Amino acid sequence: MTRLSVNINKIATLRNARGGNVPNVVEAAQNIEAFGAEGITVHPRPDERHIRYQDVRDLVNVVQTEFNIEGNPNPEFMELVLQNKPAQVTLVPDAEDVLTSNAGWDTIKHKSFLQEVIQSFKAEGIRTSIFVNPDKKWIEGAKATGTDRIELYTEAFAVGFQHDKNEAIKPYAECAELAHHLGLGINAGHDLSLQNIQFFKQNMPYLDEVSIGHALIAESLYEGLESVIKKYLEFLK
Repeated sequence: MTRLSVNINKIATLRNARGGNVPNVVEAAQNIEAFGAEGITVHPRPDERHIRYQDVRDLVNVVQTEFNIEGNPNPEFMELVLQNKPAQVTLVPDAEDVLTSNAGWDTIKHKSFLQEVIQSFKAEGIRTSIFVNPDKKWIEGAKATGTDRIELYTEAFAVGFQHDKNEAIKPYAECAELAHHLGLGINAGHDLSLQNIQFFKQNMPYLDEVSIGHALIAESLYEGLESVIKKYLEFLK
């Protein structure tokens, strides 16, 4: 069964819009776990416009499933991860001014940098994953960095799913086969939803984990958080 990690950034966005502590990020994470999710993901950005660095510190001793921290490994982010030691860190090459993650790593150009960062995390027993576009050269480059896993950036699949889902999934399935052959674990995330997750799962070999935030939280406004999580878990079986 593919694990479901729920990204709770949007819950923090709602809290920050009003100030105060409603909705409570820690309480939301606990409820999400109680509803069956197998992981909690956060993506703190330098401007802390949704998840704050303090949220990470508050969550690390509360999350009972796998805790995944995503972000661009600048010095502040690296310090935060090394201090809190999540189960997994996902490296994302975000520019500071992007609205949301919009590209994977050039794992060839940034090989030396990624190797250094990954060694720092692995020395502390933290599993590492690299956010990559579905291109075989980036998968092969990821292997050379020493990472444990890749996270396939699935926006192109979500867009293509509307037009030709079989064509849309093809590069992802091929990259998953290659990654597995190279000994890499396979995660995926970005724009996955109840509409496309079942097809994605059924056609993606060796899929270890999906990280879903925006769509899951939006869908929960209509159907309720517990109901939506259980639907995802059913589709991921």
